Order: sequence, then structure tokens, then C-alpha cells
Amino acid sequence: MDPELPVVRLCVEGMQAEAEGDTEVALGLFQRAWDIAADDYEACVAAHYLARHQTLPEETLRWNQECLTRADRVGDERVQGFYPSLYVNLGLAYRQLGQPAPAHAYFLRAAERVRDAPEGQYGDWNRIAIAEGLRGTASAPCEQGAGQGGETGADAAPWALDPVVDARVRELLSRWCARADLKALGLTLPAYLGYLGTDEDRMRLRTALHMVHAARWLPEAEQTELGSVLGAAALR
Repeated sequence: MDPELPVVRLCVEGMQAEAEGDTEVALGLFQRAWDIAADDYEACVAAHYLARHQTLPEETLRWNQECLTRADRVGDERVQGFYPSLYVNLGLAYRQLGQPAPAHAYFLRAAERVRDAPEGQYGDWNRIAIAEGLRGTASAPCEQGAGQGGETGADAAPWALDPVVDARVRELLSRWCARADLKALGLTLPAYLGYLGTDEDRMRLRTALHMVHAARWLPEAEQTELGSVLGAAALR
């Protein structure tokens, strides 16, 4: 985003107020940004921040929908990287309203656009939020008829890690948490929590686990188990 745009400057000031715990000032700055927005792009940016400060879930949903509508109207490269988080935010809003079927649909749309998110912590946040949202609404399509093409719950979850491998990785993560092995956790958690079932995700997770295995700092039993996990077909 262009930091020289008045709307962007106001939103930056609002984020600073957020960081300082002054939510009332932050909301006022975001509202000013919305009020002076000169086009759909600027309105999209302001609506995103306004959605974060609504007290009613219906209003949170309304502002997130407004944000998506404005992004669709812009329709160029300026908003391409917005879509993963736009869909995540709509999914979260529908979950907050107790509507898992539309929430699941938006998390799926976010997964389809996750490659548009910038790399780094922001991209990791999107992947983790999408994976968590998909897991939390996994039964929604088959229970409420919101799936596309009448798929079953099993067919609708290509983003899930193989259950056997998942259980083994979780056990290793639990052990690392218990003894605060921050190196192992730091390397593996972003890739594990953000796993969405693509070849890229599988390679990210395999690479992270391989780095821990190659360093050889784990106890012998865990080293052996991790080597076995890396040999699993689901991670090749």
C-alpha cells in the first residue's frame, strides 16, 4: 500500500493506537479513513480496519463484506494479495455468527487464493487461519448441504494431513512442547499449522521436519521416530 495516501496514513495511525491499547482512538481514525476514501481501493483498506473494531458480529460481517465488494470492484494487482485474508475474515465472521456452512465455503476460497498472500509471517498467519478454519468447519458441507457438487466430508478435505502421519507429528510436537524445545517447534509449527494439502505445503512440512532430523539434537527415540515419519508416503 502507498504510505503517502491519506487513508493509509490514517490507518497506520490507527494501528499504532491499537498497539498502545487505545481502541477508541483507533476506531475514530479508521472511521475518518472511511469517510475520506476517494475510491474503491481506499474504501477497501478502510473497511478492513473498521471490521476489526465492531462490537456486534453482524456489523463485523457487514464491514468484511463491504471490504470484499470494494476489492472486487478494484479488480487489479493492488488487491490481489488481499484476497486470502478477505476470505479468512469472512469465514471467521460467519463462524462467530454460528453459521459453519458459509464459513467453510469462505475458508475454502481462502485456500484457493493462499498463494497470493505475501511470503513471511503474514503468509504464515493466513495459512494457519485457513487450516484452523477448515478443521473447525469440516463437517459443515455434508451436515448443512453447503458443499459444492454434493461432496462427502471425506471428499471435501484434500487440505488435511494424512491422519496417521498427523497423529505421529502431533505426538512429536507434544514432546517438544513438554520440554520447551523451541528450536524444533520454531522450525516446524508454521509449516504444520498452515498445512493445506498442496504439494508446496507437503514440501514445506517435510523440509521443516528434515531440518530438525538432520540437526540430530533430539533424543534417540524421537530421532528414530522422526526419521520414520519422514519416510511416510504421505510426506514424499
